[in-house]
Amino acid sequence: MEPGNDTGISEFLLLGFSEDPELQPLIFGLFLSMYLITVFGNMLIILAVSSDSHLHTPMYFFLANLSFVDICFTSTTIPKMLWNIQTQSKVITSLGCIVQMYFFILFTGLDIFLLTVMAYDRFVAICHPLHYMVLMKPRLCGLLVLVSWIISILHSLLESLMVLQVSFCRKVEIPHFFCELNQMIQLACSDTFLNNIVVYFAVVLLGGAPLVGVLYSYSKIVSSILGISSAQGKYKAFSTCASHLSVVSLFYCTGLGVYLSSAATQSSHSSAVASVMYTVVTPMLNPFIYSLRNKDIKKVLMRFSGMTALKGSTVLG
Repeated sequence: MEPGNDTGISEFLLLGFSEDPELQPLIFGLFLSMYLITVFGNMLIILAVSSDSHLHTPMYFFLANLSFVDICFTSTTIPKMLWNIQTQSKVITSLGCIVQMYFFILFTGLDIFLLTVMAYDRFVAICHPLHYMVLMKPRLCGLLVLVSWIISILHSLLESLMVLQVSFCRKVEIPHFFCELNQMIQLACSDTFLNNIVVYFAVVLLGGAPLVGVLYSYSKIVSSILGISSAQGKYKAFSTCASHLSVVSLFYCTGLGVYLSSAATQSSHSSAVASVMYTVVTPMLNPFIYSLRNKDIKKVLMRFSGMTALKGSTVLG
């Protein structure tokens, strides 16, 4: 890398996973498949929730929002990576890099806040079932989602503007498949002390606080479930939050795994590979978790498949 720095740098290089030409078709096919499954699966969830009046409840309202965010989340990074592989180019413009980083931070924050709001929804449903419809009014649900968007937008804007203030070396190679905030800060040639302070503060406030909220909600939920006398009642109560608990565990465990593994190995390549778990795999698995463990969603999806099969037989006939 050339010495010196330049605040007006026009492009970056995304190194991706491997420079081996023989592996590129495999990587392209794998990520294209995962991306299409993610988009299709989450679109089905949104379609199911919007089309069935029985699913017009706070829980499914938040689920539809989460599915939309997951589609946007993967669309921020995967299409650009696929395009670079197809064109055999690693270049991303500086503006494109900042925009990609902005939306990645935005949708990561939205994922965290929506999972926290969904935990609160399950807490009210199980611990205060008689007051559920009073507490979880449509207006409050909309307000919770709106506040999540506002906080995420402001946080993402702050982080992006902070990165714009630093200068980079004239030839910047990002050892990742997208413009990730930590990688950008590490590659900067100027002082990044303030950037690191903002990042650590955001992690504690916007990452740690929601996690504490989720853990508190589920501690109360578990306490309430244990207080139910019948085994059938316990199973019914647990089944209403099992899918959400699975998604929360998957998201936080993979996210923490990425940063712990990158801190332990000090390898940017290892960090890029580990990032696939929460940037691609988790959004892809979410629709399967909710559809397989949720009878209401399965009924609607089965009705869709039946209608599709009926239309197909009509056309063939």
